[in-house]
Amino acid sequence: MPTPHFNHIRLLRYASLFTYACVGIPLLQYDTVVADMLDRGRPAWFYDVWLGSYLAFGLVFWFLTHDLGSRNASGLRRLVQVASLLLLNLLAIAVGWLSQSGLCALLLVVVSVALPWILSLRVGVAWMILQNFSLLPLFASWPNYSVSLAAWQAIMYLGISATTFVTSLIARQQAEAREDQRRLNAELRATRALLAESSRLGERMRISRELHDLVGHHLTALSLNLEVASHLVSGQAHEHVRQAQSVARLLLSDVREVVSQLREHDSIDLTAALEALTEGVPGLDIHLQLPPRFTVDDPRRAQLLLRCAQEIITNAVRHANARNLWLSFERTEDSRLAIHARDDGRGVIQLKPGNGLTGMRERLSQFGGQLDIVTSRDQGFALDAWLPLEATP
Repeated sequence: MPTPHFNHIRLLRYASLFTYACVGIPLLQYDTVVADMLDRGRPAWFYDVWLGSYLAFGLVFWFLTHDLGSRNASGLRRLVQVASLLLLNLLAIAVGWLSQSGLCALLLVVVSVALPWILSLRVGVAWMILQNFSLLPLFASWPNYSVSLAAWQAIMYLGISATTFVTSLIARQQAEAREDQRRLNAELRATRALLAESSRLGERMRISRELHDLVGHHLTALSLNLEVASHLVSGQAHEHVRQAQSVARLLLSDVREVVSQLREHDSIDLTAALEALTEGVPGLDIHLQLPPRFTVDDPRRAQLLLRCAQEIITNAVRHANARNLWLSFERTEDSRLAIHARDDGRGVIQLKPGNGLTGMRERLSQFGGQLDIVTSRDQGFALDAWLPLEATP
């Protein structure tokens, strides 16, 4: 399920861009701005540099926040994000120096929106404080401004930036909490479907045993007694006993057939559980392929398959930065169940399995299964797992 077009993360970004647009309003008064620059002995081309710095700020901010809320940033991408933040700070200072105004501080308020999504809390707070106090030399250079007054000016804008920073931080925490809640709900729905299937299986087994042990035995005893009775009576009574004996044999055959049918379909159907687990993952399209009737006899193996599927989805969302995940299950000719997963994420040059993949490999090995992983830089992540459907000797 794709992420909704409008959510609180996108609205936060659009509000920041609106604030950025409002900061550019003085640039619309070209004649007034140029005349004021000339009066202060500044060249008219300062306006062009000011406009260029302002537009460059908007482009860099747009690029930096186009995937705001993504939790999948590689080392190189993180470096690019930090470099973009530094460039935004320099462009904001350039706008303030060229315009000789506090517009630069308002641009830094816009930058504060992106800080919680890119940096850790401590680093983000330190960055916010430093970027605001980097304006001290600029404020102090204004006419009739002392260092202390410039400091008060920076602290005032710092308060506005702090409000924006905290708002963005809360939005990030809510987004992470909502994703964790979605994941837990998906696991709960899958587990509930598995429990319902296990309960159905248990009830079928109970009914089949009751039919076999009670009705079947009683009908067998009835047939034996009718067989004895057929030798003790004659005439019309003998004919009725023979008819009753035929009905008893027919009933016994029907009971055995029903018991066989109940035991024939005593496996756990995982279709509903896997569909519940894979639906509604934000930012990831899961292409699920299942056999026509995907059943497993052993409840422990069924639980293992759900855990493997959940781990594959988690890796694709949190670590691979993938947009698509192809997940398929099939039965092989050698009585094994194969799991094939492939995403279009970034991949890695050298894989260092974490707790999730290590735990998956350990669970599979307990049942005689195996796990193969193939990945490389910008080539996605491919995983193949095999699980014997019967206990290995």
